[in-house]
Amino acid sequence: MNFIYTIGIYITHIVLKCGALFNEKIKKGFIGRKETFKILNEAINKSDTTLWFHCASLGEYEQGLPVFKELRNHYKGRKIVLSFFSPSGYEIRKKSPIADVVVYLPLDTKKNAKRFLNIVNPQLTVFVKYDIWPNFLNELKNRNLKAILISAVFRKNQSYFKFYGAQLKKALFAFEHIFTQNEESKKLLQSLNYNNVTVSGDTRFDRVFSQLKTDNTLDYIADFKDNKLCIVAGSTWPDDENLLINFINSEASKNVKFIIAPHNIKPSQIKNIEDHINLEVALFSQKENNQLSKAQVFIIDTIGILSKIYNYADIAYVGGAMGNTGLHNTLEPAIFGVPIIIGNHHQKFPEAKAMIDNGGMFSVSNQKELDFILTELIENKAKRLDSGIKNRTFIENNKGAVIQILNYLRI
Repeated sequence: MNFIYTIGIYITHIVLKCGALFNEKIKKGFIGRKETFKILNEAINKSDTTLWFHCASLGEYEQGLPVFKELRNHYKGRKIVLSFFSPSGYEIRKKSPIADVVVYLPLDTKKNAKRFLNIVNPQLTVFVKYDIWPNFLNELKNRNLKAILISAVFRKNQSYFKFYGAQLKKALFAFEHIFTQNEESKKLLQSLNYNNVTVSGDTRFDRVFSQLKTDNTLDYIADFKDNKLCIVAGSTWPDDENLLINFINSEASKNVKFIIAPHNIKPSQIKNIEDHINLEVALFSQKENNQLSKAQVFIIDTIGILSKIYNYADIAYVGGAMGNTGLHNTLEPAIFGVPIIIGNHHQKFPEAKAMIDNGGMFSVSNQKELDFILTELIENKAKRLDSGIKNRTFIENNKGAVIQILNYLRI
């Protein structure tokens, strides 16, 4: 099994090398991984005591951030290494204030694992949710270095629970403790005789709850909204946008303001959205040139401000589940007490099912269903407010994972 896994890693290297010739995102990751050891050698001295945080991508970073912040504050004087596997995490958070050095995780070979840990030698390692790399984890265990996994979710169809998953299964035992999001994940781990597990919930609830402690004011969004009912569509993909645009162009949208924050902000994609909307449109990139209050649709062609924009929503639509790209963060709008609409491909997102069952979220699969629920929420203020309160309460009732993790670490 080890031999097959090693061959698979080297095949992955070849695939990434070839893919870098044609795909800009893959190219960034491929080049970035070449720089990892140089960056680490320049940033870390033999005398340094370090902590290592690893995230697959941006979503896992946001999930781990409340824990990372507490560890950063507690372990003053330690150097923190933050690693990402995906360019979508590294490129956006390569200057993260919670880390002293941010790098791409090298491919999971035994040689890379030894070389990485020879430099970093972390006092504590924290992995978030998944991205289980056997060679790195086994090397941590061989060196008796403390590692935990937080906000983990497991499903019975994963490799860990199959006859061919011995390599990954062994890697789980490198973690001194695993904190899962739900009871089902705990039971699956126990079926492997892994018992150092606690159901702490999802650290994202703590993350979004902390959003209320920040200043969420955006004057230009307030100017655009102009005290009118506002629908915010966040992290949308073309499958979402096609349906939303049809509604925007319909008679039902007459007295409503719309904010669209697409996942893809390439100029061609933004222009495509703008060209298909029949109403007056303003762009974030050109907001200084527009009288925003006169526009009915505001397209956000930038990143990093969506969590604050949700503060101005009366109704939120969260993209990704109308197609197969994966549902984006529904907890961010929920904390502001607004009803949420999503697509119907949300089976891998337990928080979505919970909020749907709770009456704060609505799943739609086609234009007719989207038009119906949007119209109902626009016209029925009581339902709109009640659904929003249910979402806010859901967040409040599920926070607390960070405290359990920190109590375990005794900080």
